[in-house]
Amino acid sequence: MIKYTLKCSDDHRFESWFQDSAAFDRLSASGHLSCAVCGSTDVEKAIMAPRLGASDEDGGTELPAPQSPAEAALRLLKAKIEAESDYVGDDFAQEARRIHEGDAKARAIHGEATWKDAKALVEDDIPVAPLPFFGRKTN
Repeated sequence: MIKYTLKCSDDHRFESWFQDSAAFDRLSASGHLSCAVCGSTDVEKAIMAPRLGASDEDGGTELPAPQSPAEAALRLLKAKIEAESDYVGDDFAQEARRIHEGDAKARAIHGEATWKDAKALVEDDIPVAPLPFFGRKTN
């Protein structure tokens, strides 16, 4: 995996991960890349500096400052969801179903689910939504 800083023709800057540099080239050539801020498909790699181990005192890696108002808004939304909901981890699908059926206390939750489990929740009219800032499982 490789992470590139990208920019569009309006100079909006954002980051994205790719399987490798060839994957970026294929997606770019086919017009499948778009700006995370304005949606423009005129996207190219931006000049970027290597990250050389900047970390905070507790050993975690510092996050870069938001590069757009949209990214800043997503960070605020993530913090609000984390503060106002219970993290249930890999038990998300089971706990969402228990809450829906009245077998668990009604409350806001977040966690991880496979696409198959999430699809089953939606098909059973259990309200769920994918979040763009928490880990996603694909198996």
